[in-house]
Amino acid sequence: MEVILLERVAKLGQMGEIVKVRDGFGRNYLLARGKALRATEENKKRFESQKLELETRNLELKSEADAVAERLDGQSVVILRQSGESGVLYGSVSTRDIAEALVADGFKVARSQVTLNTPIKTLGLHTVPVVLHPEVSVTVTVNIARSAEEAQRQAAGENVTAREEFDLDDLGLEVGAALAEAGDVEL
Repeated sequence: MEVILLERVAKLGQMGEIVKVRDGFGRNYLLARGKALRATEENKKRFESQKLELETRNLELKSEADAVAERLDGQSVVILRQSGESGVLYGSVSTRDIAEALVADGFKVARSQVTLNTPIKTLGLHTVPVVLHPEVSVTVTVNIARSAEEAQRQAAGENVTAREEFDLDDLGLEVGAALAEAGDVEL
């Protein structure tokens, strides 16, 4: 299927290009979301008449995205979740959770703009890309912790999932010393 792109599509082409795509991708994604038109003679003529309008709209959207990107780039959001001792979350953090945290911090971000290949399932600091416009992308740091105090420690660079290791010989001496202090305890 040949389509005319109405906006820049990553790994496919720029606005106005006629590209050949698979039928399913064209029908279910590009056409359904208004990112392209079928490349018929009628649509080619219609596109040429609307090209200036589309380019103007695209520049306006890009300038708005640039303004938001200036404030959003490098921001950090804290998401509190329950987890086990090893730092594995009982649930996961998805694009919806990240978008809601950014909206709560005063940014206008849609769930579809947050890019995650897989949900986040561990505590720690995670760098997440946010695509505000096909030509404007920023990164946000997501701090996933069990408490606000733990989030501050993680932000300072501390590894909160590291467990304190004991040397069994030292532990045995400490238990023996405690028993000796307790007095007449027979072993």
